[in-house]
Amino acid sequence: MDIKQLKFLVALDETRHFGQAAARCHVTQPTLSMRLRQLEDELGLELVRRGQRFEGFSAEGERILAWARSLLAAQDGLLAEAAACRGHLVGTLRLGVVPLASFDPMRLISLFAERHPGLRFQLHALSSDQILEGLVRNQLDLGLSYLDRLDREHFASLELAEARMGLLYDQRHFHFVSASLRWEQLANLPLGLLSTGMHFRQSIDHSFRARGLSPQVRLEADAVHHLTQAVSAGLCCSVMPLPADGAPTDGHLRLLPIEDAHTLAPQGLIMRRSAPASPLAQACFEEAREWLVDA
Repeated sequence: MDIKQLKFLVALDETRHFGQAAARCHVTQPTLSMRLRQLEDELGLELVRRGQRFEGFSAEGERILAWARSLLAAQDGLLAEAAACRGHLVGTLRLGVVPLASFDPMRLISLFAERHPGLRFQLHALSSDQILEGLVRNQLDLGLSYLDRLDREHFASLELAEARMGLLYDQRHFHFVSASLRWEQLANLPLGLLSTGMHFRQSIDHSFRARGLSPQVRLEADAVHHLTQAVSAGLCCSVMPLPADGAPTDGHLRLLPIEDAHTLAPQGLIMRRSAPASPLAQACFEEAREWLVDA
């Protein structure tokens, strides 16, 4: 058994495709398949369910996969720890972010990048549940998500600024004279919103229901850029997080504050407490804590 076989196994789990897993690992598909069969022979277990294509993992394969992730994380931790002992922080920081996070993740990434030029970053747009699962499975180092229902025993968190909301519109298609808007004014507008069930959408729906209003939802989307495209096309307006440093303009797009508009739960930076501990996550989490205190 060697570390490459474990990387092949994890890559297959993440891509769910033999060819894509091989490409990610920079080997041919026959090489990847052969090395995985060698791993199965050594362990005396069938890990991968095969047909004409990848069909998933066996129950035993899922258990081995969890160990593979832990061993790879331990290897990453060992390398990062060695670099930290030399006074450097290197590696890839994996950050999961909920759609329409009110806190700009680039502010954190810029902080980490400035202090540690050797760091690389992976940014993943995920739901709050997916972020917690990714942290538990060691697929993420840190998460930027909502803090309600957070198990404080298993996760450490840093609360960020309260999330406020604004109306995103294209001034070529809509015009407003006031400096802010009320929910009653939004109820008469064609709106493009995140899909039902997403945390940010739940806060919007709650705000309308609390006032006995029924919004005109013209478009629903899972991706934020689709909402922005719809706004630019004049199909609708949309409710977006209002940045803490004001309401910026972008071309023809404008963002007007909405009175008494905020999410149902605060957002924060989240880190897994359980082993294996990630030196990258721990160092960046503590630096974020210091930065928030000084801000």
